[in-house]
Amino acid sequence: MQHASDTADTLLQEIEALGDKIRDLREAIGEVIFGQDEVITEALITLLAGGHALLIGVPGLAKTRLVETLGTVLGLDDKRIQFTPDLMPADIVGSEVMDEGEGGRRAFRFIPGPVFCQVLMADEINRASPRTQSALLQAMQEKQVSIAGVAHDLPRPFHVLATQNPLEQEGTYPLPEAQLDRFLMQIDVAYPDLEAERRMLIATTGTEEARPRQVMTAEELLAAQRLVRRVPVGDSVVDAILGIVRQGRPSETTDDDVARHVAWGPGPRASQSLMLVVTARALLDGRLSPSVDDVVALAPPVLRHRMALNFAARADGVTLDDMIEKLIAPYR
Repeated sequence: MQHASDTADTLLQEIEALGDKIRDLREAIGEVIFGQDEVITEALITLLAGGHALLIGVPGLAKTRLVETLGTVLGLDDKRIQFTPDLMPADIVGSEVMDEGEGGRRAFRFIPGPVFCQVLMADEINRASPRTQSALLQAMQEKQVSIAGVAHDLPRPFHVLATQNPLEQEGTYPLPEAQLDRFLMQIDVAYPDLEAERRMLIATTGTEEARPRQVMTAEELLAAQRLVRRVPVGDSVVDAILGIVRQGRPSETTDDDVARHVAWGPGPRASQSLMLVVTARALLDGRLSPSVDDVVALAPPVLRHRMALNFAARADGVTLDDMIEKLIAPYR
């Protein structure tokens, strides 16, 4: 029988080994992506936790380059789809074609779509029709697609990193709440600071541009994802997660401002997501278990797309970030 101390020692060794890999990962990404440290951290947390991320930012902030870089440094097969209004489900998941074999016998053959990869960049996902968005929904949730009644498993690991432009909304199809809830985090991508933009300007306008290098493999990422789920989580962290999420529901909150301004709040998947991402953040920092500070730091990207304000909030000039800050304030 294995002793608890042996298990703890083994876990600690695995976390320390992963910490060395994480440092190499950050260094490799930093050679290509300048600044955006918080965005890179949240993207890595998403992948470590085994989830999908929604990247929100204006064009030209290196969102596509970040996804390509993550695919390379992690040793994953990455593909990109530019979503447009005329994109059909078959353009994503694949389709069956009729083949004529020997003796004139005909049979259907499945041709996989670009979703059969390990990191899928879904560029401007809200430009596709709801029918196409729903095809991606099954892939995100079930890690498989069904064509002509036959299920086809997707490669493991499988992650969708989708982008949205917050400025231009004409001709777009807002993602339904059911699909938004499938994204582990909403990562807001802001403009880089002055020094990062200076480095970017010099590095990208010369004769040679830095290329990302591989640091990890898909198998190592899968092992890290399993490690995330083995990390112990203290009662104080669990209580903080439940307290924040449940206070965000207008039907359960004890806060009058939340009850007045929130139309609908986060469901149980928000609690599950927050539990996974705070554990992944602890591993990124080389810590054995997460703290309440991790919950405070990651509650905004986990809750942003899982809550909605009502008309009273807009009339009073209240923003979603204001409400989330109110939820996490008692735990600071």
